[in-house]
Amino acid sequence: MTAWNPAARDCPSRTLFATVGDRWNMLILLALEDGEQRFGELKTHVDGISDKVLTQRLGVLTADGLVERTAYAEIPPRVVYRLTPLGHSALPPVHGLFDWTVGHMSDVVASQSGSAASA
Repeated sequence: MTAWNPAARDCPSRTLFATVGDRWNMLILLALEDGEQRFGELKTHVDGISDKVLTQRLGVLTADGLVERTAYAEIPPRVVYRLTPLGHSALPPVHGLFDWTVGHMSDVVASQSGSAASA
């Protein structure tokens, strides 16, 4: 078995580590937690993301097997995105970081305010 180490410069796991740790990707994964969504729905849930960035991130998440893209041959065409089992398995650590961020944001703001006052 290969020992993957994202801290090692040449380890291919570093790319996946960066993908899962990307802020937009985490927010997309969380948005898809409740089920499939179309592009416009994702854009609404991930406030502030541009069409270009959402398209790029969905491409990466799909290529890495975390998200599945299904296009339906309808008029008008319909495309939906959903989490794969691998994508669902990424949710616990993503939730952990999300919850930690929300739970500690006041501490960070206070620290930043203190740093600004002493500068």
